[in-house]
Amino acid sequence: MNEKKVVILGAGISGLATAYWLYKDGYDVSIIEEQSKAGGAMQTLHEENFLVDFGPNSGLETTPLIRKLVEEVGLSDEMIYASETSSKRFIFREGSLHALPMGFVQFLSTKLFSLNGKLRLFKEPFVGKSSDGYYQSIAQFVERRLGKEFLDYAIDPFVSGVFAGDPAKLSVKSAFPKLYRLEEVYGGLVKGLIKGARERKKSSEESKQSAKMFSFMNGMQTFPKAIANKLDGRIILNSVVKKVEKQNDKWVVLFENNGSLKKIECNKIISTVPSFVASEIFGNLDAELTIHLNSVYYPPVIVLYLAFNKKDIGTPLDGFGFLIPSLERKNFLGAIWSSTIFPNRCSEDKAGFTLFIGGARNQQILKQDTKQLIDTAVTEFKEMMKTKAEPVYLKSKMWSNAIPQYNLGYIEHENYFEKFEKNNPGIFLSGNYRGGISVGDCIKNSDVVARKVMEN
Repeated sequence: MNEKKVVILGAGISGLATAYWLYKDGYDVSIIEEQSKAGGAMQTLHEENFLVDFGPNSGLETTPLIRKLVEEVGLSDEMIYASETSSKRFIFREGSLHALPMGFVQFLSTKLFSLNGKLRLFKEPFVGKSSDGYYQSIAQFVERRLGKEFLDYAIDPFVSGVFAGDPAKLSVKSAFPKLYRLEEVYGGLVKGLIKGARERKKSSEESKQSAKMFSFMNGMQTFPKAIANKLDGRIILNSVVKKVEKQNDKWVVLFENNGSLKKIECNKIISTVPSFVASEIFGNLDAELTIHLNSVYYPPVIVLYLAFNKKDIGTPLDGFGFLIPSLERKNFLGAIWSSTIFPNRCSEDKAGFTLFIGGARNQQILKQDTKQLIDTAVTEFKEMMKTKAEPVYLKSKMWSNAIPQYNLGYIEHENYFEKFEKNNPGIFLSGNYRGGISVGDCIKNSDVVARKVMEN
């Protein structure tokens, strides 16, 4: 058998990017995917002159690997960057949208934070390190360093918007490792941002605060589709992996395809499927691994796309969108002004928006009436955007298991994943429950995993 035979489980962006690097280096790669199309959560709908991204709406160009991959799969002309108009972000507070201050003068004049809240931020350089180490939440970390008001009206909505998570549960070390590192290495956030910029410059990486936001003219699914096309028919679709076995010195992947059980022998297996799927596949090899994989929580999220006639919207569309702090007690997490950020999302006379419902704030949406949830969110959104008109287009998708949560104690899972890989040479656990949930994180980690395979 080919000594470079690798089987990858899952054809999301993590699996596809990893497969591409290995295939380019001469590896015999096969990808097994349960769905009928490659792309995983990157799903784009084109309907009635509307473009709807039900998964990631964009990515941040945090690593040069993104541009490298885009160019090599022939998407340079398709890649687009967010409009300058969309650079402004809003937070909803006490009935109004407030722009997040982007500079010192704006910070002093904003009504988003009280005078006491602003003064509290100036104490940050004098706050010492925490003694909690790995076991502190992002809420504890931020309140200690920046104060309660900044937590409530900046970090809380941000965490809901990015992770659909709960800041009181997310581990600062696991979910925000770079933020945690600023304190550990430099002693504080302000000191770290200044000194850390020099490190990023040397590594050619961009911080998520300064990285350019990108998508593609025909939506985010363009990206995985182009990578899949470069893999020369090596993706086996509509196939469910049942289990993995060791036979002699080879790994065997057993999977069901078109009603029949099939198998592939290989030297290496890279799993990029969600942790709860991986637990079913590898459970026969390690019972304790199953416990750790099943302990990673994925909250449910409804992605709701709305479009209105632009003339009916009473709020200026001069930003990226807005996030809603949990203290405001609304029924959705926030909204992206999709057609303001990127072109080709709807016709010029329309305005398209993407809303998010559920997450860790409301984990019960699977048990609630979906239509009622959507109707309530639409009513609240209309009030915030100052319109009495009804949407001219509405589409939604329920993700029962949306985004993995790097909650407190996640380091224990991470340590066990490493132990499992050490005890089972040739198996690599990857995907967005390891190393970060963003598109940029997934592509960066695809290179890390591919290099591990090459080195072993």
